[in-house]
Amino acid sequence: MDSRKAVWIADTVGGELLGDSRVSVGPDVVIDSRQAKSGALFAAIAGERVDGHSYVQMAASCGASAALVTRRVDANVTQIIVPDVVGALSKLAGRIVRDAQQSGLLAIGVTGSTGKTSTKDLLAQVLGGVGETVASKGSQNNEIGVPLTAARVDSSTRFLVSEMGSRGVGHISQLAQIVPPDISLVVNVGVAHVGEFGSRDVIAQAKGELVQAARSWAVLNAQDELVAQMRPPAPAQIAGFALGAEPGFGDLRVWATDIQARELEQYSFFLKTSTGARERVQLQVTGAHQVSNATAAAAAALCAGLELDQVAAALSQAKIQSPLRMQLEIRADGLLVLNDSYNANPDSMRAALAAAVGLRRAGGKVIAVLGDMLELGGEAAGLHTELGAQAAHLGIDHLIAVGEFGSALAAGVAGSATKALLVADVEEATKVTRSLATPSDVVLVKASRGLALERVASGLIGRED
Repeated sequence: MDSRKAVWIADTVGGELLGDSRVSVGPDVVIDSRQAKSGALFAAIAGERVDGHSYVQMAASCGASAALVTRRVDANVTQIIVPDVVGALSKLAGRIVRDAQQSGLLAIGVTGSTGKTSTKDLLAQVLGGVGETVASKGSQNNEIGVPLTAARVDSSTRFLVSEMGSRGVGHISQLAQIVPPDISLVVNVGVAHVGEFGSRDVIAQAKGELVQAARSWAVLNAQDELVAQMRPPAPAQIAGFALGAEPGFGDLRVWATDIQARELEQYSFFLKTSTGARERVQLQVTGAHQVSNATAAAAAALCAGLELDQVAAALSQAKIQSPLRMQLEIRADGLLVLNDSYNANPDSMRAALAAAVGLRRAGGKVIAVLGDMLELGGEAAGLHTELGAQAAHLGIDHLIAVGEFGSALAAGVAGSATKALLVADVEEATKVTRSLATPSDVVLVKASRGLALERVASGLIGRED
């Protein structure tokens, strides 16, 4: 944010000010005292394991000039006392964004069951080529991450790209009040977190809240039936995106054709629009599913006012921005390690398996180190078995399964040429994979975040994380 006086922040969040009301605060807003720099605002959030109030003095020692707190703290720093620090952070971020929108800022909200972080990263790189862009770091997409991202907006910011996640109906509506989206982008509706929501229809209802909040454009996946159904009540103009053929709806229609795999599973294609424009894109990111992500990002960028040639050129230069997401590393001896261990659901698992198989080299094996997909509810065991069957169908040579549903994964490959091996933990998974992998092989590492399978990828590459 632009530097502000403490009194302005207190008035904005409705807090009681203790200390120097004229002290300058900003540009940084942080929740980790170690990240505090000169002038920073430290938000002392009380979590389940750590209470930020215990670190206010540390933040002050690192340079913070003010702190958001729920009670007075013995620290040498201006304090703004509020009933709820997270709520105050949201009020502050909302004010920053609304003020900036009045000066021309375009805010883009991105949601979806899978691929939203990759799509957000691609879009941010495209927009960043024409103006200062603030985007979520990694998947900062909740009631803390969204306002922290928004608080990075200042008078030089032209675009804000905000990833918005949801744990239930009403969550995205709340996030959209913090960052009112000029452009809303819904990538897809899958079965991720179906255990929390109960059904895909409820997931669609939650994701659709972003469409209802759109002020200018709603960008929708025309090939996802549940996303396409979001368009009738939308108050904004509609942009549809698709693969292979022109979308069946949209004031603007964007699609990818002539899709071809290149080296390292990096795809080229033509981007076409309903205006008659056409441009070639050569992606630098791995996986066929990135074509859909790139097409979604292109549609949103066009709605933001960019030209198709600008969009295509930027997409052709875009790189992986968020770690542990389709992160392809090449070991010194040539072993390919596809580290997609940040999270997992049935859709992203299938996409990652397909990408790994696409990377197969002559005489080499494809090894998949897979762990549990969490938050799938009562369908979990069956979905893991289906995933094992998909791995076998795609021709995975070795499936190394770890976690509670490892046996369900292994059951899916029964009777196939795929060899399944159950392991007890990450350490055993690393040891077994090291013994199997040769320089000509490909290893995919993927599971939900709770299993921390990135340690397998680090162990294979020879890096200590």
